Amino acid sequence: MDNTALLTSMSEGVYQKLLQAVETGKWLDGSPLTEQQRDTSMQAVMIYQAKVLKSDQHMTIGADGEIVHRSRESLQQELKQNSNNIQTIARFKQDDL
Repeated sequence: MDNTALLTSMSEGVYQKLLQAVETGKWLDGSPLTEQQRDTSMQAVMIYQAKVLKSDQHMTIGADGEIVHRSRESLQQELKQNSNNIQTIARFKQDDL
């Protein structure tokens, strides 16, 4: 199966299940992954992260297939910008309980 067919057929739910299987080494029913299943699942997870999620993590796989390392400074700047853009959903006083 080529990458395009894999991406079009993989849903977010399938991605999450594969990710959990790769992280734990077990399928949802508790049976262990074989070496080939682990390798194939890891490749599918990495392709999905690179092409669909476009992750902004510190170290990830870029859309071109290369490993992307983000600097600490760029991550700190992004966190500062995001903290300035956070909108308050609700505020409670301590006595409101």
